[in-house]
Amino acid sequence: MPSPNPPALHKKAPGFKPALHKETPDVSVLLHPTPDQIRQIAALYYAQGWFTDNEMLMPDLIPKIVAGSHCFMIAATESEIVGMGRSISDRVSDAYIQDVTVNAAYRGMGIGSEIIRALIRRLHADGIRWIGLIAEHGSSEFYTQLGFEEMSGALPMLKK
Repeated sequence: MPSPNPPALHKKAPGFKPALHKETPDVSVLLHPTPDQIRQIAALYYAQGWFTDNEMLMPDLIPKIVAGSHCFMIAATESEIVGMGRSISDRVSDAYIQDVTVNAAYRGMGIGSEIIRALIRRLHADGIRWIGLIAEHGSSEFYTQLGFEEMSGALPMLKK
């Protein structure tokens, strides 16, 4: 079973530049969310348009997402979760990064990049080298700067 906190997980990535007016969030693994953390994570999903009003009323949804993830990372100040991201995998060879977002008031501080780097460090520490993701339109430059490449000949598909 993967270790919950690899030693390099909390290391700040080169180029991580917090804004002077905001508290610098720490990026860490979340294993067992509290009710307040569940509320804040649901609000991040909702703000991105990834949750509907009905999903916001399902109190067990976030704990199930966290528990079902290979790794669920949060970026948090002392009082607020300002970003998140997670990986899903077979825990042996392949993983996908998904649900990466940062509160709009904290964007441009390198938090999203730090979340991605922390997820990659964790996956590598767990022996996983094949890491994929599906980038939203207009976000590919963000991911290419973090070492991801377009998969020529691949087409993301979704079952409706």
